Order: sequence, then C-alpha cells, then structure tokens
Amino acid sequence: MSGTPTPKQALILWCLLGRHGSALQSTLVPRIDKADREALIAGRYLEAEKQGRSLRLTVTDKGWAWTGEHMREPLPPSFRVLQDWLERMQADLAATGRTLAELVGSAPEEPAPAEPRSRARRASSKGSNSKGSKTPTPKQLRARIESAYLALTRGERAKAVRLSALRAGLADLDRATVDAGLAAILRGDRTARLSQFSDPKSLDPAERAAAFSPAGEPFHIIWIQS
Repeated sequence: MSGTPTPKQALILWCLLGRHGSALQSTLVPRIDKADREALIAGRYLEAEKQGRSLRLTVTDKGWAWTGEHMREPLPPSFRVLQDWLERMQADLAATGRTLAELVGSAPEEPAPAEPRSRARRASSKGSNSKGSKTPTPKQLRARIESAYLALTRGERAKAVRLSALRAGLADLDRATVDAGLAAILRGDRTARLSQFSDPKSLDPAERAAAFSPAGEPFHIIWIQS
C-alpha cells in the first residue's frame, strides 16, 4: 500500500479505536474487505490473529500514531458526521495537550467465557429441590399437598389417604420438601392431621418407606377436613 491509508482504511482504524484499539473483525461495521485489511497489515498499521472463527484486529503503535496525527484525513463521504467529530476532538486535544490514547482510555476487562449450558443449569438449580423444580413456599406447599390429596379422593374430604399415595402424587417434589409440609401439618394445622395404621402388621414395605417419622414415631395416613 502507499504510505497513507485510504479513506476506507482510515475508517477501519477509527472503528477499532472506538473499541479501544482491538476487536473481532466479525463485530465491526461496516464490513471489512480483505484487501483493505491486508493493506493495513502490510503497512504495519494493523495486526491480526485468529480467534475462534473470526480474526482479532489490533491497531499497532504505528496505527495509533498515524490516527493521532491525521484526525482531519478524509473518510468515506457517508461518514461525514464522524469526520466532523474527529476535527472537534483534534482541536480539543491540541488545546488540552492530551493524547489520543488518553482520550480513548484502556480497554475494559473482557467478560468471562459463558459457562456450558449443563453447568449453568446445575448452578441455576441451587436453592431448588433435587428434582429441579423451585422449592415452594410453606403456603404453596400446603396447597400442593391438599391438591394431591383431593386428586386421590376425587374431591372428597375427611377421607384417609396413605402417605405412599400422596408422595406419588407429589413426585416432582423431593422427600425433604414433602416432609417439611407434613411437619407443618403436624405442628398444628387445624384442617389436616396425620395418623397411623391401627394394625402395624398390615404395613407393607412401600408403606413403611413412605412413612413420615419426625421423632421416631411413624405416620402413614393423612386426613384433610376442610
């Protein structure tokens, strides 16, 4: 290339300086033609390195020096507004003694790479029950228990429902969450209560496994009155 970048090539340098002197080519507008990019690289105004599927373009010291000294150089006609602003900026830098690099400032730290979706899902599940749904509030949990109860009784109240069946109806909640709701009932819910089988010998392994035993005393049945 000649000793002076063309208006189109000067625009590329200013696009990069607007990104603190370095950016992925794929993020820049307008689109950069290969011939212009290679000419700037050959003239040592620009460096390029492969990054992912794109190229990272970086203005060299020579590029910084040239742009700082040629802020009145012509740009493509459709970018006249930018050229007007560059003239205002050059006048300000001359009056204050600041450099172009001081005006542009240092590049901010780049954000950390995005986590894989699987890891993000695991992180977002913190504070949720082990089956992935958000842990309900005590009021929501009480409503869920009653809804599952009524589904099993077909809308009738004051009927005995086995905890094994209730737990199956709340399969999207983990055991600890359901136990918390049963504990709240046991502490003094006037509209619901827990009870035991009158004949412990009638319990099968499934009923024993589903029992709620807050203090070593197992409960196997729930009643909801109203």
